[in-house]
Amino acid sequence: MAEPIAALRGVTVDLTGRTPLGPLDLTVARCEILALVGASGAGKSTALRLLAGLQSPGAGLVSRAVGPGRTGFVFQSPTLLPWADALANVALPLELAGAPKAQARDRAAAALAAVGLGDRLAARPAQLSGGMAMRVALARALVTAPDLLLLDEPFAALDSVTRRGLIEDLHALWAAADPRPAVVFVTHDVEEAVYLAGRVVVLEAATGRPVVDLPTPGVLPRPARWRADPACRQAVETVAEALEAAMGLSVGAPA
Repeated sequence: MAEPIAALRGVTVDLTGRTPLGPLDLTVARCEILALVGASGAGKSTALRLLAGLQSPGAGLVSRAVGPGRTGFVFQSPTLLPWADALANVALPLELAGAPKAQARDRAAAALAAVGLGDRLAARPAQLSGGMAMRVALARALVTAPDLLLLDEPFAALDSVTRRGLIEDLHALWAAADPRPAVVFVTHDVEEAVYLAGRVVVLEAATGRPVVDLPTPGVLPRPARWRADPACRQAVETVAEALEAAMGLSVGAPA
């Protein structure tokens, strides 16, 4: 594995009314795309918050080789300012960091163009479809050229066609960046995890501990029609079986 950009070492997290999560051991390499999958409540979002430095562990160590302001975070909903247009929403983190307004707006316009919204700079969130709003959120996370990009099920509420398009866009943006950010992507969708990521980590339902760490076959970004490739189909089945085991289910049994 390449030099780690973030890691959890023996981390535990106390949660109200349930067994603590952990201990968690997880390493994120520079420039890789890592997918986290697990049951609801397995601690996927908690792991992201720990990696982002937004939450402190009850015990253990969180290490981050990430500069100030160089972590991007995309949540399950776009979390855009409803009164601001797309350009202002994307420029916001740059302006908060002290960038001159004109410079921040220029960089925001370029980020929106990169996600296919160069003609919607003046649109407010209410004027955007769900997919467009998520593209704005992605542009906002990427505008600071982050070293670490964290995505918490950002496409879960979108239709399958829109989700596929956004995954292709994410791959293209990651491949074009210099240097490429490390990406940690949380999803419930096993096929999405295998297609998007070079490595898939499965979290145990009861404790949130990583129990399976599987590299996916092939290269990123994926070639055309890779979803139909037998290697992809086999990887999807392998991860699905690992997830069933981590959830305490028998393979083939009803959930």
